[in-house]
Amino acid sequence: MKKIQDNYKNLISLKSLLQPATVTNAIVPLQPQQEKVISDWERLVAQTERINQMAKELGGAILELKTIASTLKTQHPLVKEELCNNICQYFVVGVPCVKQKPDESFILTMRKVDLFRAEREAGLLAHQLRQQTKKRLASQQHRKNKVGLRLTQSADSKGR
Repeated sequence: MKKIQDNYKNLISLKSLLQPATVTNAIVPLQPQQEKVISDWERLVAQTERINQMAKELGGAILELKTIASTLKTQHPLVKEELCNNICQYFVVGVPCVKQKPDESFILTMRKVDLFRAEREAGLLAHQLRQQTKKRLASQQHRKNKVGLRLTQSADSKGR
């Protein structure tokens, strides 16, 4: 067995302890965690934006699917009639989206994809146009009646 030297018996001078040692490398202060938190927050915000952008694209792709199916159904008579009637069925669908609350926290939720919005808007526009046309025709008829009434009154007054 090796004998341990008796180094503990050597005295350390107080003078060497009191003199400052020469420092060649500075100690790097600890970096606050705030920079990492900001970086993680920016990543979170970027990810929410990415999810919402993908949801927007997916919603558009779903509407395009419906448009293609409708076109196939109406413009291609060679497609089998049985297939054409059931070419695509539609149920309520949604895409994920992320919303931010007033306290800046996030909520992962669903946004409904309105598959029949275009048809409703077209129907509403057609209804409005029909109403405008009816009013215009009624106004024109009213003017004709006034002119006709004046002519009749004028002819009656000349005939007397």
